[in-house]
Amino acid sequence: MEQYYGKQLILADRDLVEQGADEILKEADVSDVAFLVVGDPFGATTHSDLVLRAVNAGIPYKVIHNASIMNAVGCCGLQLYNFGETVSFVFWTETWRPESFYDKICKNRTAGLHTLCLLDIKVKEQSVENMMRGKKIFEPPRFMTVSQAADQLIQIIERRRSHGEEVGVTEDTLCVGVARLGADDQVIRVATLGQLVTCDLGAPLHSLVVTGRLHPLEVDLLRLNAEPNALQNLTMIDSSTYTS
Repeated sequence: MEQYYGKQLILADRDLVEQGADEILKEADVSDVAFLVVGDPFGATTHSDLVLRAVNAGIPYKVIHNASIMNAVGCCGLQLYNFGETVSFVFWTETWRPESFYDKICKNRTAGLHTLCLLDIKVKEQSVENMMRGKKIFEPPRFMTVSQAADQLIQIIERRRSHGEEVGVTEDTLCVGVARLGADDQVIRVATLGQLVTCDLGAPLHSLVVTGRLHPLEVDLLRLNAEPNALQNLTMIDSSTYTS
């Protein structure tokens, strides 16, 4: 990219963007500084913060918008205007197993809306031990898979069911797993939540969609990438609406 642009590129990791925003902007009042991101420029709050810092410093800025998973996911066959709140899955630990994303998925489904689930990415993460010792030693990169996300959801469903709760998502809920959208080897896999636990979608990055109510056109498009028997539990609510 340096050869293409004829400019020096500085790899901006999380530390630089979150802790060194002033360093990025320090010469932007007298020369052009470009901040290149993968996906939507406003897909992270730190990027919005960078804009505010520029405005407060009297530095003019221009945004060139880009595609991201937030709109590219429409290629799976689900209509973008039928999506509700986006949620994030995180890697569980032995002592930390948050479930808030499950409640948001259920809230979306109650409203008939699909849920885009963004899956955890661990890059340049430190262990607690190295962090406490002040050692800049990073753990190997980890990228959550659709299979891991589906397994987490099913564990939540089983736990809540065992406590007598009525669950808003089940093993038979129709979902969509996507991987590497926009690449030549992208994968779209339509399956029940239970089926996705054993699906291997290959290399990262992965995302998961939990469906809400479905229009017949959405159902027809989902069939193009469906696992065997994935759509057999769909229930017709009326002539133009299905659910699972």
